[in-house]
Amino acid sequence: TVTSIFSRAKYPERVRVGVVDQIVEGEDGPCDAPYKSCKEDPLQELCKYKSQLDVFQVDAQLAIGPVFARHLGHRMYRGEYYYMQSDAHVTFTREWDVDVISQQESTKNEMAVLSTYLTDIVGSIDPNGKSLRDTRPIMCNTDYENGQNNRYLRHGSQPEAQPNIHGMPQLEPYWAAGYSFSRGHFVVNVPYDFYQPMIFQGEEMSIGIRGFTIGYDFYAPERSVCFHHYAEGKNKRLRDRVPHYWENSNQYAGAGVKAMFRLLGVVHMNPEISPDKWDHTEEEKYGLGGVRTPELFYEMFGVDVVNKKTEQHLCQFVETGQMHHMFNEFLRPDGMGIDYSKISYRFKDPFKRKSKH
Repeated sequence: TVTSIFSRAKYPERVRVGVVDQIVEGEDGPCDAPYKSCKEDPLQELCKYKSQLDVFQVDAQLAIGPVFARHLGHRMYRGEYYYMQSDAHVTFTREWDVDVISQQESTKNEMAVLSTYLTDIVGSIDPNGKSLRDTRPIMCNTDYENGQNNRYLRHGSQPEAQPNIHGMPQLEPYWAAGYSFSRGHFVVNVPYDFYQPMIFQGEEMSIGIRGFTIGYDFYAPERSVCFHHYAEGKNKRLRDRVPHYWENSNQYAGAGVKAMFRLLGVVHMNPEISPDKWDHTEEEKYGLGGVRTPELFYEMFGVDVVNKKTEQHLCQFVETGQMHHMFNEFLRPDGMGIDYSKISYRFKDPFKRKSKH
């Protein structure tokens, strides 16, 4: 991943990479270790750009989930104009840096966040780094599931197709942890919560809702600039060997349940739970903004936090470009996000059978 970030960038000298590397020492190679020694081959990317690479190494036995790992990643931010977050096991396209920046700027929205689940690498990129895809995923599919003694929203598989909006990214309601690109202030304003150990599912809705209340708007990139090596097909045997943090659950029994109560409480997603039942430590830092409310989001996109249900087929509204055409016209003149106070739309499942009287 790191090698392709530097080798495929048009301006690698402008890129700084921070890595949270959770590894089994002696079994996994460190992320900043080149294939050969720098003395033997100083032109390797990990040698040429060593000063632009920061690695925070964590013993895999101490891993407590992606929320805390990404919290550490956010702490590595040093004021860069743009910030990108991606999963590991990712390969980038040629000149990805100028491509994604041009997409970001084409929104004319200071509060734009480009975010998506990544397409599988197989059949997606040629040996020279050129993308072979003219499709991209868009975030519009989520539903409730059970876990950690709670019910929370988990994003499902997302539709992938050619964009219906051209010349700029397309508005979407949800944020994805696997890939996110924005102005750097997104990290400052929506930092990963330090107090959510042993959390995996629910993380994306938490960040997304918090970002929404602060005034951020989410967009599906018009073009993918990187692709993921999923544990499927020829990659499955190698990837299945990678440790997962849940092997450590016995060391932190009960921590995930407490963290999930907090995660849902912060974004007002568990109104049936008394606020005194969850931890409010530093909630001002890891909480909501004052531009919009979580309740506005739930009403607008059909999320019933009381009965734990969602209006189905939201992708019919999002993927077709209806959401983009309807909402984008209310982008504030100063480019500081979309003014939702001017939008009265409330999504309802277009395929739900109307009750007969």
